[in-house]
Amino acid sequence: VQLQASGGGLVQAGGSLRLSCAASGSIFNIGSMAWYRQAPGKERELVAHISSGGSTNYADSVKERFTASRDNNWNTVYLQMNSLKAEDTAVYYCNARRRNKGPDFWGQGTQVTVSS
Repeated sequence: VQLQASGGGLVQAGGSLRLSCAASGSIFNIGSMAWYRQAPGKERELVAHISSGGSTNYADSVKERFTASRDNNWNTVYLQMNSLKAEDTAVYYCNARRRNKGPDFWGQGTQVTVSS
């Protein structure tokens, strides 16, 4: 499975961005997908998770501001980010978890910078 994230950029605080992650290859291996982020000097953290059934879970810091969604075939997942804050500045990574055992798949990351 190959994951290609896009949509990052520079935005002012209070603005919005929409990230996309295009999956290709053996997408039948995908059990669920997620968005992570890593800010400078910090560990990578889970932002949002989408289950195989479409249910979503969010980090407390992004609840009510971010919305994760996907198409029906795991071809593309999205992260709509509203009311962005400076602390949302990070590299955002797309993640796919296997349906069966094995390491996760990771995209290359897309930079989101929020200016205050």
